[in-house]
Amino acid sequence: MPDAACSDLIISGVATLEHAAREDVTFFSGSRHVSDLAKTRAAACFLSGDEIDRLPPGCIGLVTAAPAAAYAEAALRLYRPWRHGSSDGDIHPSAELEDGVILAPGVLIGAHAAIGRGTRIGPGAIIGPGVCIGRDCQVGPRAVIGFALIGDRVQIYAGAVLGEPGFGAAPGRRGMVDLPQLGRVIIQDGVTVGANSCVDRGAFEDTVVGENTKIDNLVQIAHNVVIGRNCVLAAHTGISGSCVIGDGVMFGGRAGVGDHIHIGDGARLAAGCGVLKNVPAGGTWAGLPARPLANWLRESAWVARAAKRRIRAEEGK
Repeated sequence: MPDAACSDLIISGVATLEHAAREDVTFFSGSRHVSDLAKTRAAACFLSGDEIDRLPPGCIGLVTAAPAAAYAEAALRLYRPWRHGSSDGDIHPSAELEDGVILAPGVLIGAHAAIGRGTRIGPGAIIGPGVCIGRDCQVGPRAVIGFALIGDRVQIYAGAVLGEPGFGAAPGRRGMVDLPQLGRVIIQDGVTVGANSCVDRGAFEDTVVGENTKIDNLVQIAHNVVIGRNCVLAAHTGISGSCVIGDGVMFGGRAGVGDHIHIGDGARLAAGCGVLKNVPAGGTWAGLPARPLANWLRESAWVARAAKRRIRAEEGK
């Protein structure tokens, strides 16, 4: 594109290929996003020189050996996390608290936060700027909530952390670079988040926990995860980034799920299993790697019988 054609172009934001608007810069790295690149509306795109011919008309190519890291640096220049200032006081004057909100000692509430009637905030809890919490909620001692929208009748127990950045990094010129986390956490009505559990805010889109889902203590939910209604996640469950989980899914303790996995409605995942591929609706899976329960039971029984035969053979020598 000639220089004159882009001399008046202003970049005001960053976004993924599929969500970028005309004022955004994006990045491309990885063949699985080729179709998104062809349809992107972004004004400019960081990408390697080998991929420059894939750009759609009107999108400026910004050639770099590290597209994701360049995108991260651009995002840090365009966005700054909204934090509680040192001079804001314990309760910011712009915060909106309905009648009946109960605050324990040591609570910190940021600018333009909003808290609904009947909600109780425990000692030392931190509610970040712009956070909205519904009515009749309970926030436990030293819980930390930022970049979040919380529904009604939500219980968040002691030490839980909602809205911190998810884990994402890319190699850059000076080593690893943190990728920007620009989404929110949305907790719908009736959800429980256990003590010391973490729900990361989205990297590009929102992390969402559906109505009446119950999360045990010490559970990790990564960025961009979407969890349906009435799910149950037992302690030490870990959900990797960008997973989509249907309604009524049950996770046993220490279950782990790889990134970009889809789990269908009503699925059940046994304790300690490791899910590395999509699970169909209604399926019951176990093992590492996880597979249908009947398969895992047959394989486990076969291994046990084979081990016994081996032991008997060795004892008979």
